[in-house]
Amino acid sequence: MESHRHGHRHHHRRHRLAHLLRPHSHESAQKVDSALESSAEGMRALWLSLAVLGATAVLQAAVVVLSGSVALLGDTVHNAADALTALPLGVAFVLGRRAANRRFTYGYGRAEDLAGIVIVLTIAASAALAAYEAVERLLHPRAMSHPGVVAVAAVLGFIGNEWVARHRIRVGRRIGSAALVADGLHARTDGFTSLAVLLGAGGAALGWRSADPIVGLAITAAILLVLKDAAREVFRRLMDSVDPAVIDAGEAALREVPGVLGVTELRMRWIGHRLRAEVTVEVDGGLELRAAHDVAVGAEHALRHAVPRLTAALVHTDPAPGPGAEDPHRLLAHHAA
Repeated sequence: MESHRHGHRHHHRRHRLAHLLRPHSHESAQKVDSALESSAEGMRALWLSLAVLGATAVLQAAVVVLSGSVALLGDTVHNAADALTALPLGVAFVLGRRAANRRFTYGYGRAEDLAGIVIVLTIAASAALAAYEAVERLLHPRAMSHPGVVAVAAVLGFIGNEWVARHRIRVGRRIGSAALVADGLHARTDGFTSLAVLLGAGGAALGWRSADPIVGLAITAAILLVLKDAAREVFRRLMDSVDPAVIDAGEAALREVPGVLGVTELRMRWIGHRLRAEVTVEVDGGLELRAAHDVAVGAEHALRHAVPRLTAALVHTDPAPGPGAEDPHRLLAHHAA
């Protein structure tokens, strides 16, 4: 026992020395600053993409007036709708900055999940609109003027949407926002619609009126595939799903903590674009309270280094089972059912 305590004190001194050489604070103020910074980064991505898509929609609208292209009109509507999805996400990021209170004890990060639902519904509406326009143009073919100008506008629409999609997805994955990733996928669907307009313009230039609506139906199918991926991502976040590899990494880090004899349970959940964890570890049943607490703090520290975007971990220590030892949770046995 004495050697264990000596080893623990040695590890504690080494831990403090490491912090002096490489400062690393886990205080609540830093947690708030980190969350605010990630929300601010998300807001910058939203405003930038809103500006790009807004400019794209304005240019396409001018070409619609010139050419009378119904296909390009639909693409313009899609781009405008995609730009407007920045609004629910922006509201979610602003709400996410609010501090937790006695009613919302975990804060307002879940607002991003609600925004994700709105975005998924918007993608579904875009798919329905694309399908309707394609069928309507098949039933009632319409002539298109200035197909070359329409083709240029279609290319601009694809470039604008693809740039926005890549930017939103990249930032969303970096800050852990499933809603922003879903919004990036939505922008990508509108890029596909722009390509449909391009192919339709080519067909119209060759005198094949049915080319545009036929390609439009094919693109609708592609939009539905993207809708499936976005809906799956948002659904998993709503159901507190995390990557099993993250759990594996967390458990491996916990087992390396001095004083941890075993990992009984590790749970994680997303709250907005930040992770929280609940941990139960086994320690020597003969440890004093302060020594057991130090092991718990070391476990949280190791977990936060091993798992990106983890803001806090609640660590519970259990005495390791031994011969003749009583069940430490016997008072809770009647709640097991």
